[in-house]
Order: sequence, then C-alpha cells, then structure tokens
Amino acid sequence: MRHEQLSELGQQLRVDSVRAAAAAGSGHPTSSMSAADLLAVLMGNHLRYDFEQPDYPGNDHLIFSKGHASPLLYSVYKAAGALRDEEFITFRKRGSRLEGHPTPRLPWVDVATGSLGQGLPYGVGTAMSGKRLDHVPYRVWVLCGDSEMAEGSMWEAFEHAGYERLDNLTAIIDVNRLGQRGPTRHEWDLDAYARRIRAFDWHTIEIDGHDIEAIDRAYAEALSTVGRPTAIIARTMKGRGVASVENREGMHGKPLKNAEEAIAELGGVRNLAVPVLGPPSVTPTRPASEGPLALPRYNTGDSVPSRDAFGEAVAAVGTARGDVVALDGEVGDSTRLEYFHKEHPERYFEFFIAEQQLVAAAVGMQTRGWNPYVSTFAAFFSRAYDFIRMAAISDADLNLVGSHAGVAIGEDGPSQMGLEDLAAMRAVHGSTVLYPCDANQTAQLTAAMAEQSGIRYLRTTRSGTPVIYPATESFPIGGSKVVRSSDQDQVTLVGAGITLHEAVEAADRLAQEGIPARVIDLYSLKPVDAETLRAAAEATGRLVTVEDHHPEGGLGDAVLEAFGDGRPAPRTIRLAVRMMPASATPAEQLSDAGIDADAIVRAARQLVGKG
Repeated sequence: MRHEQLSELGQQLRVDSVRAAAAAGSGHPTSSMSAADLLAVLMGNHLRYDFEQPDYPGNDHLIFSKGHASPLLYSVYKAAGALRDEEFITFRKRGSRLEGHPTPRLPWVDVATGSLGQGLPYGVGTAMSGKRLDHVPYRVWVLCGDSEMAEGSMWEAFEHAGYERLDNLTAIIDVNRLGQRGPTRHEWDLDAYARRIRAFDWHTIEIDGHDIEAIDRAYAEALSTVGRPTAIIARTMKGRGVASVENREGMHGKPLKNAEEAIAELGGVRNLAVPVLGPPSVTPTRPASEGPLALPRYNTGDSVPSRDAFGEAVAAVGTARGDVVALDGEVGDSTRLEYFHKEHPERYFEFFIAEQQLVAAAVGMQTRGWNPYVSTFAAFFSRAYDFIRMAAISDADLNLVGSHAGVAIGEDGPSQMGLEDLAAMRAVHGSTVLYPCDANQTAQLTAAMAEQSGIRYLRTTRSGTPVIYPATESFPIGGSKVVRSSDQDQVTLVGAGITLHEAVEAADRLAQEGIPARVIDLYSLKPVDAETLRAAAEATGRLVTVEDHHPEGGLGDAVLEAFGDGRPAPRTIRLAVRMMPASATPAEQLSDAGIDADAIVRAARQLVGKG
C-alpha cells in the first residue's frame, strides 16, 4: 500500500479503537492509538496471513503482548474483513468473542494475553517451532508495550531469542512513555531500551512510531536481517491524534469522554478494506512415529524412582508419537528428561534456569500442534505459575512434570521441596493432576497425559519406591486403586505417591493389632474418584488422608470435595506437612512431618477409639 493509504489506515484504526471503547464504556483506546501507525504499516505491507484459513501453517503470527490494546487488534481484524462492524461494536459485552484482552475464542488469536510480559516469551516458542520443528518461513510479530519491559519474563525472552538466533522474530516496542499511573521507567529514552536489547544479540532499530515511511523501512530491515531477531523501538504518543488525551497522564484504561468529537478530530469514520498479503505455500516437516508405543516394564518388588520411570516412558512416547517435544529447565539429569534427549535430540529444547520462558515456549509450540512435555522441579513451577494460569485461558494443551516433590527429597531442604504444587495445579481451570506411586503406574500415566486436553500435571518422586503393580495394570485418569480391602475394614487410609507406601505399611501393622484398614491409592487428584471414596466412607465411616504436601489444597481437600454435594463427610483425620521442614534424611523428614507409617497408625487408632 502507498504511504498515504497507510496513514489513512492508521487513522481508521484509531477511530475504530475509540468507537469500540465508547460502545463498551471501558477499555484502553489511548494505548491502542499510540500503536495504530505501527499496525497499519505491518498490516498493509508486511503481514502475510490468510484470515479465511487461520490454521494455515504458512501464516505469520501476530501476538499482542500488550493485550490491553485489544481495541487496536480488533480494529485490524475489521479492516482485514475478518470482523463485521456489527460484531466489532460488541467489544467487552457479555457473550462477545471480543473480550477485554484477546483470547483464542477468536480463531486468529494464538494465545491469551493481558498479563504483561507474556507475549514475547510466547513468540519465542512460536518462532522456535518455525525454525526448528516446522521448518517453514513464517514470521512472528510481537507488539510489546514499554511498561511490560520491566517484567523479568521479557528479558528471559530477549536472551533466549538471541541465543537461538531467531531471525524470524520481530518485537515491536510501542514506547509511548506513559504507564497506568504515570511515566514508565525510561520514558522516551529509546537508547536505554536498545542498549539492553542489543546486549542479548538482537538487531535494534529506533524510529518515530508515527512516521509511516520510517516504519515501513524498519519492517523491511527486520525482514532482511539474518542470524538475529530484530527489535523495532518506536517512540509514540499515547492517545495520538486527540488533543484532550494525547500524551496526558490519567487517561489509561478509560474510554474517551467525548468519542464523537474525538472521531471528528481524527477525520471521521473510515471503512478501508485492506488486502492482507497471502502467506507462501508451505509444507511443514513433521516427524513420523518411529514405532508402536512400547512403555518400559518393571518387576513387582523392585525399587524404582518414579522420576526414572517418567524419563523412560516419555522417551517411549516420543518414539510412538512424532508430535511430542520435550522442554527442560537445565535439570534434565535430575528429572530424567535427559532420556528423551538421548532418543530424540531434534525435539528436545533446553531453556536453562528460566522457568517462565520454559513454560511460555511450550505454550507457543502447542499452538503449532506440538505436544510438549515440560519438566523441572515441582517447586520451580511456581516461578512460571502466571504462565500456567494464562495457558488455561489460552485453552492450551501442556504436559507439566514436577519432580523432587515434598519433604521426601530429604537433605536438600525446604527451598527445593514442592509442597504447594498440587494445590496450585488443582486450582488451574480444567487441569488434570496425577501423582503416581510406582514405576509402572508412572509409565502408564505419562503416556495417558499425551491423549488429554488442557493442563496436565504429573508429580514424580526422587527416591526409589517399591513397584506394587504389574506392568499390565491400567490406570484410567479419574480413577483410583483399592490396594487393601475387606468386609471388616474399620478405617480407610488414603495416600498417593510416597505416602501410599506409608499407608500400606500402616495397614499391615494395624491388621496385626486387629484393626483391618482399607487402603486407597488416589493417583488421580483431579479429576478425583469420588465414587470409590464415598463407597469406602460408607463401608468404614472413617478416613485418614496422608500427603507429602501442605494441608491446603492438596490430597486431603481433594478427598473431602468428594463429599461436597451435601453428602455427610466421614470422620476424618488429615495428615500433611504442617511444619517448616529443614535438612534431614527422607525417613526423618516423613517422621518429623507426621506423615509416615507411625503417624498413620496413630491416627487410625484414634479414629477407632484405640488410640
């Protein structure tokens, strides 16, 4: 498009951003207005996208890291003919696809954004898919805000993109000087941003973000830059084009007071239709399955860490499924994800100690149809929890595997102990949470995760545990296993993972005292097997739940929620880690926390009146 047309398109995008916010009575029009020229030039001359085929593998990817500028994104879709005006003015209204911040309810949106600092990390994963997995020449364009440049996740993304030499990634930084409550840290000091970004091996271009010709040249330069990602750092004005709000504090997140006057000042409503460039014809490279699924098999009675079983199983899943990729946070030798690396190095990605980028990259990759397994210590997923929460909003499909969970890890002490992970993952919308107790169970559940949708979390154990199930046993998600039972049971012991074995030992000892106990292996904490728990409660009237986790939100809560529909709950004692652990051996840790077999026996005696 000619520069004059692009200038008109920029004004149209501003007008429509004002209109959308006015119709909603809320929104961020001024943040949209600052970046309108940047998007007009991108849309008119450089973005390659088929809006009728949003899943076409050759399409470029446009990610709004500054998701609050959604009126601008929707204005772009309208100009491209993807949205009719009747739908456009439903912005932020109940039932509308045009939410306050973009989500994949719209087919042209890859990922949900709005929590600042996330779009560029997602873009890194998407760009890596193009370069190292799909081998197609699409480009990833990420619109960033200057406020989110304070987020550490942005700098994890800058560093990793530079390290990977992602020359198919362009960050467009809208430096409009004003944040939510005042000036940003560096205001209009473009060089302050450029110096920092160049330090991560990026090519940088500083421009006037309202100079159409300069913007056009910058995009062309980004497209021609080889071996480095490009950051276009654009000086803009918030509220550009309307004197009453232009570069004024206190206007963030508010519709313009007089939208009609603002629209007139911007030259009135326009209805330009923009013929977006079509993507090239491409055929992605997808590895075929190398053979049928052949999971590892373990002999009953052997002692095998579930983390070992996970590593061997995920490597086998990678052999059977060419869409599986593995992402590590520099702990693959401990989580055993390194087994996948040995078998499938071309589908293994190292993100070092950068857990936010680790999870974000997986979200980006799954938008391209890959099936990621992401593994680190259970405790360290807390660094990336906002990305996990947002991944659920993106309707993302991820397999997360947390090792070194609970006090059972022993001498490393509390900084390495995942004691909140089950609660955190259970709280994620639509999640699946699994905690296997032995190697064959772990292998089966590792494979089953690949077939699920949403966020799937598997918790593994560091130390060896006895193999109690044969390799032929099945473990449906949402199920449980009754390990011990009789018609005379007086109490039910419910454990998972490491505590299941403590419960089995406790049941053996209670039997010697004349107290028969039922034992349930609650390997699926979400969804939970409410039917089996209710049957056990009806049969025994007493429950002891035991978990290597803090009492809030973990196994105990999952069990009691099975009785949350008005059913009377049985008498229950909940054993959990209620103290702050310190360094000690695994056995000492379980004893000190009150979750070992001795503690379970004491709790059961108390419930049956023999304590």
